[in-house]
Amino acid sequence: MLGMVKDAKIYVAGHLGLVGSALVRNLQAKGYTNIIRRTRSELDLLDQQAVHAFLKFEKPAYIFMAAAKVGGIYANNTYRADFIYENLVVEANIIHGAHLAGIGRLCFLGSSCIYPRDCPQPIKEEYLLTGPLEPTNEPYAIAKIAGIKLCESYNRQYGSQYVSVMPTNLYGPNDNYDLNNSHVLPALMRKAHEAKVRGDKELVVWGSGKPMREFLYVDDMADACVFLMERGVKEGMVNVGTGQDVTIRELAETVMSVVGFKGEIVFDASKPDGMPRKLLNVDRMRALGWQAQTPLRDGIAKAYADFLSN
Repeated sequence: MLGMVKDAKIYVAGHLGLVGSALVRNLQAKGYTNIIRRTRSELDLLDQQAVHAFLKFEKPAYIFMAAAKVGGIYANNTYRADFIYENLVVEANIIHGAHLAGIGRLCFLGSSCIYPRDCPQPIKEEYLLTGPLEPTNEPYAIAKIAGIKLCESYNRQYGSQYVSVMPTNLYGPNDNYDLNNSHVLPALMRKAHEAKVRGDKELVVWGSGKPMREFLYVDDMADACVFLMERGVKEGMVNVGTGQDVTIRELAETVMSVVGFKGEIVFDASKPDGMPRKLLNVDRMRALGWQAQTPLRDGIAKAYADFLSN
């Protein structure tokens, strides 16, 4: 079955988060009118019975799985048990529940941290499980790899069409700006903003500033997910990114420029760097006819406007 039917039921799991809210925006902009949403108080995705009953009752034609426990290097390394347990349970509940309810189309959101720490660059999809993971986020990565393999296994055994999407580092509206739990870009944005407000002379950045990272504006990510479902891509995993990366130093300089903070950068080398480089090979998406549209500086400016308004 190609494409998506405009008035068919679509369930976006995690619709209030960074990715989920972008998916809802994208679907609405493309004329999809029947989007099902449930807050955590309405549906606890850790509750298997509740999830299975919900999916059997609602019977959405399509599911976008954007619900996950996520965080930056500190959160991943500190709450290791929470990250592996909650992500394993949520994805198992939704994917098996979709199967039980006869829902054939699903898009699972993974993460670029699933790849080995010392991967050849740029990272191709086939490099999955070819080496040890980055230790600081290993529990989260293992949970996401399990989700990919769940989709793969249900496709092979039952003929479902569950596709897995591996985004690079995401940022944008509805991001998490908590300094203990957020990712590097929103954390830098908040730090730079607060340093500007206080009139500080310097901005402290974790690590050496040398690791390289790729960043994708979340609305581009959402567009890629809907594109894959509309194209009827049946299975497998696909990297989604820009195909370009910057050093953490360059990122910090761009954030400071957008925010308007004029001080100096000071690197705290006592803090971990994480993976040395993490650039995705996006040839598969380009071959399908999709590529990211938002340049990094433009995306940061949009994200900062959202940060100021919230």
